[in-house]
Formats: sequence, structure tokens, C-alpha cells
Amino acid sequence: MSVSQSSKAATYDGFARFLHWLVVLLVASQFVIGWAMPDVHRDTLPEGLIAWHLGVGAALVAAVAARIVWRLTHRPPPDTQPPLLRFAASATHALLYVALIAVPLLGWANASSRGWAVKLAGVVNLPALAERGSSIGHEMGDVHQALAWVLLALIAAHVGAALYHRFVLNDTVLQRMM
Repeated sequence: MSVSQSSKAATYDGFARFLHWLVVLLVASQFVIGWAMPDVHRDTLPEGLIAWHLGVGAALVAAVAARIVWRLTHRPPPDTQPPLLRFAASATHALLYVALIAVPLLGWANASSRGWAVKLAGVVNLPALAERGSSIGHEMGDVHQALAWVLLALIAAHVGAALYHRFVLNDTVLQRMM
């Protein structure tokens, strides 16, 4: 097998890479919008940046769902790392997936409790995840915000590990998703 064939064989397929970078773009957008949007209070309306946050969040739910389905139906490239690094990578990826699922769902539940419509692509109404006025739904907004910081920390660890592989270990782990 030539060098180009072996490096190609060690990468994720094009659709998996597309979904990975789409999720990166959507999450980055969510953090920028989330930091820039006004605080949400009892009488806040879903307008402006808040509406954008809801829309990008719905797109993120769809992208993560597609990514999970793709991952469950397609084998990743072989992982030749030592067992400890393989375990650390698997644990971090599992926590990332949990956070990528939980954070938007908690935000969606909070939006539902406020009576806000959550729409995919601005067209498809998604079902409410909490009753309007639900105190638990309102509290999910606080959990959503706190867990977003956990997600950010996991992303930092993930990026740090990729850079560690590239610049310290000088292996091809980073290139698998490029």
C-alpha cells in the first residue's frame, strides 16, 4: 500500500468529516451568539439573537443526530494508539457526545417552557419538550447555561489533545479528521 493510500485509509470518510466540522461551526456560532445575546428574563421575547440562538440550536440537534447515526452505521478508521490514549480519547468523545446532546435539549426544554417555538431551518416546528410555564423547564435554562461551560471545557481538552498529538507525539491522529 502506498503512503497516500495508507494515510487515506487512516482518515474518516468525507461525510463524517463534513458532519464533524459542521458541528464545530454550529457550536462555535452558538457560543458567540450566546455570549452576545441579551439575558433571558420572564418577559423576554425570542427575537434577534435569541431567535438565532434557537435556530442554530435546532440545526445543531439535527447535525449531532446525523453524526450519531452516521457513526453507528459506519466504522471509524482503525485506532492504533496505546490503550491508555485510546481509553482517554473514547471517554472524551463519549462526554462530548453527551454534552452535545444534553446542552441543546436543555435549551430547547427551557424555550418550550417559555412558549417559544423551536424551528428547524426556520420552517419545521419541533415539538415542545416542556409545558409552557413549567418550573422544571425554566430551571433547565440554568442547567443549559452551566453545562455549556462543561461543553466548552471538553472542547478545549479535545482541541488540546489533537494539538498534543500533532506537535508533541508527531502522529497522524489530527489528520484523521482533516
